[in-house]
Amino acid sequence: HGIDFDGDGRVDMIRSVPDALASAANLMKSFGWQRGHPWLQEVRVPAQMPWQEAGLDIQHPRSQWVRWGVAGAHSQLPADNMPASLVLPMGRNGPAFLAYPNFKAYIEWNAALVYSTTAAYFATRLAGAPPVGPGNAHVEPPTAQQVQELQQLLIARKFLTGEADGKLGAGTRAAVKQAQIKLGLPADSYPSPELTERLQIGRAHV
Repeated sequence: HGIDFDGDGRVDMIRSVPDALASAANLMKSFGWQRGHPWLQEVRVPAQMPWQEAGLDIQHPRSQWVRWGVAGAHSQLPADNMPASLVLPMGRNGPAFLAYPNFKAYIEWNAALVYSTTAAYFATRLAGAPPVGPGNAHVEPPTAQQVQELQQLLIARKFLTGEADGKLGAGTRAAVKQAQIKLGLPADSYPSPELTERLQIGRAHV
């Protein structure tokens, strides 16, 4: 994917900034990146909606998100057929974003949700977007110890396999979502004290 973008006759991604940037762009293009298309857009979500539809593994046309009450944070959200995923990094009460096919192309390069969302957010700021809003309510992020305790409960209830490492990665988020659906809680894939409490009660009755 290397490109000689500074015109010196060789590809040098260590000492040439133009070569490095152009080569990275060429790699992104190979993953499906489309120039001029959006990749992340901040939105506002309603108090109630089918939260289980959120997640990068699920796509709906923007028109469907509009029907569910999702609105653009800084401009009107077009009710068209462009596919998008609803990303809730801190659950239904935190900041919310629609992720487009270009975001999925970026995920091909770096699969870490926090990293990719941060990079995309900084890009929107560089393009002139205002700072991200606070979401619907205050969200207290869980500590590593709290995540580890939750993981142990999820493992005990067969929602999660592997070790409890205290990291809120994709596997833990998927397990959280399964547990939320099973327990009738809003399935936004984000840990909450209520989920931990419900799992503790269930474990006590096993």
